[in-house]
Amino acid sequence: MDSELTLVVGLGNPGPEYAGNRHNAGSLVADELAARAGGRFRSHKAGVNLAEGRLAGRRVAVAKPQSYMNLSGGPVAGTLKFFTLSPAELIVVHDELDIEFGAVRLKFGGGAGGHNGLRSITKSVDTADYYRVRVGIGRPPGRMDPADFLLRDFSAAERKELPFVVDRAADAVTALLTGSLESAQNSFHAG
Repeated sequence: MDSELTLVVGLGNPGPEYAGNRHNAGSLVADELAARAGGRFRSHKAGVNLAEGRLAGRRVAVAKPQSYMNLSGGPVAGTLKFFTLSPAELIVVHDELDIEFGAVRLKFGGGAGGHNGLRSITKSVDTADYYRVRVGIGRPPGRMDPADFLLRDFSAAERKELPFVVDRAADAVTALLTGSLESAQNSFHAG
């Protein structure tokens, strides 16, 4: 990533009742990134909570949309416009059902894979060409509806591992900021 500023968006649903949900994995990573960057979240007119700072010597704006997941696109597009950034200068951190719990994967572009937050962002910014850091939450057990699984809190066993998962995902964002996608993938897809 070569731009002077990178926008990192952590997806989730706003409000304390959703804070521990699996669907809020991206928001948890945003909290960690803001802390590492030395920024404090403040309400922003684009409809996000925004923290600015530096990560690994790079200027970053970390945003958490204050809309529900399926309406994330408007706030993300508004924040990109505010900073005069292109979607190629955007990293979206989100939960991923199709990846085992705890694994972190990175990619550029691609489909939404049933993720309503990604679908909304792609529609609002008019391209799927942006970076994604995907935080694995695993598949629901048995015949549980995926929508119900997403809106449930992490299990007790998962909560014990969660700080390490959040840390790893934040490390993946930093690797993407300081190196190539390929080098970050080589580091994080191996484990």
